[in-house]
Amino acid sequence: MSLQMVSTISNSSLLQPGFSLLNFDGHVFFFGQKGWPKRSCPTGVFLLDIKQNELKMKPAFFSKDSCYLPPLRYPALCTLRSDARADEYQYIIHGGKTPNNDLSDKMYFMSLVSKTSKKMTFQCIEKDLGGDVPEARYGHTINVVHSRGKSVSVLFGGRSYTPLAQRTTEKWNSVVDCLPSVFLIDFEFGCCTSYILPELQDGLSFHVSIARDDTIYILGGHSLQNNTRSPNLYKLKIDLPLGSPAVTCTVLPGGISVSSAIVTQVSDTEFVLVGGYHSDNQKRLVCNTIVLEDSKIEIIESVSPEWTPDIKHCRIWFGCDMGKGSVLLGIPGANKQLIPDANYFYILRCKGAEEDKEEELITQICSQTSSEDPGDSTPFEDSEEFCFSAEANSFDVDDADTYNEDDEEDESETGYWITCCASCNIDINTWVPFYSTELNKPAMILCSNGAGHWVHAQCMDLSETMLLRLSEANVKYFCNKHVDLNKGLQTPQKVVCLKKPPMKPLRKKKTMKLSTSTKKSFLRRLFE
Repeated sequence: MSLQMVSTISNSSLLQPGFSLLNFDGHVFFFGQKGWPKRSCPTGVFLLDIKQNELKMKPAFFSKDSCYLPPLRYPALCTLRSDARADEYQYIIHGGKTPNNDLSDKMYFMSLVSKTSKKMTFQCIEKDLGGDVPEARYGHTINVVHSRGKSVSVLFGGRSYTPLAQRTTEKWNSVVDCLPSVFLIDFEFGCCTSYILPELQDGLSFHVSIARDDTIYILGGHSLQNNTRSPNLYKLKIDLPLGSPAVTCTVLPGGISVSSAIVTQVSDTEFVLVGGYHSDNQKRLVCNTIVLEDSKIEIIESVSPEWTPDIKHCRIWFGCDMGKGSVLLGIPGANKQLIPDANYFYILRCKGAEEDKEEELITQICSQTSSEDPGDSTPFEDSEEFCFSAEANSFDVDDADTYNEDDEEDESETGYWITCCASCNIDINTWVPFYSTELNKPAMILCSNGAGHWVHAQCMDLSETMLLRLSEANVKYFCNKHVDLNKGLQTPQKVVCLKKPPMKPLRKKKTMKLSTSTKKSFLRRLFE
């Protein structure tokens, strides 16, 4: 085994515990960042470009007919082949935590549909299931077994939130073990069937499962109910006759009490078990070789690599299988890095020295041919309430929706990007902030026509000053399609100042002219 440190040039903060790695034709892809997809990679899937011990992340693309795939952490995933030895395969992704910390119960199929030297395009399809559908969960496993020329997927374990009827104010989002049921999923018919086996008494999460032919071995795992890591080794055998499937379970000796361990396959019959925890505060620094032959399993302690002092002394570590006998391991950077949430990363190669050199040479060749993008990876912007679907023009205005952080059950699968008008010039792959007010997403306003619909402020030729004024006032405004912009913007009505009417001049009192004799008569009477 060899341990090699890699330096992350860009976007290392995306690699957080719970991520997954997918290996397509020797190319490793990252999936499951914490938070909504970043602006420069709306799909949330990145190519891990590793050259000369430097790790860069480059955005991947989805086809137009792909469904929305949220970045899920701690999902169950495995490869599915049309035949046990077929070259073409796809990944099954089930469950996991969504960015709004909800749990998913959906099943996705992810496959590679096109590949060029500069661009790899994936297709993601959501699979509808019927029957005993597994509840939403995370920290579980899924495997594919083959029996009598047929194949079926087996799902087991995981954690879920406390059912709504049992929740209390103090423990609203408490997690519990899922029931120890074994689910058989027939993807051809979309049918699920659950089995309760007496040998499986406790629910397990973050365990290890390895499949070969018609048998699955379950190793380790943590039980919340008992706060223990199971030392048992379970053997599940699946028989697929013409009638109903037969599922049997056997408890074998020689298990390992460990959780959150990583398994990588180095040959057809040989696997390596790396990492994990003996307890909440004790890492497991011992590695094991697991050999599967003739329906038998053998677990042997192997020579561990020379762990660095940082790995030995850190409290937590995490990682994932890269395929081809390699594992990506991460430890917190603590206060040693300028970026507080950044981590250190190592690549553990579990093959022999000659195989390691050959694998490294192949990786370098693949990296050189697939990374000729002159743009390279640019710094991404955080966006905690952004969601995405395959293409901007795949949405109608009436179908637009945004993520509502106050409603945790709303995963906003319809996406934020919309084509707001025929001349909309917002490109999801090249968009950069147009206004200084746009921190994480293009500025949009709600047209008040009818039930209302969202339009991009940039497409309406609104100045930033006007955009700010509209956002501060509680007024109605309309897009270019429904009213002329200059005339249609209804700002608060001007209050016409009422002019006070001028005061009327006082009327002069009329005076009577008296004759001289009358005046004399009046004076005479006054003094008498």
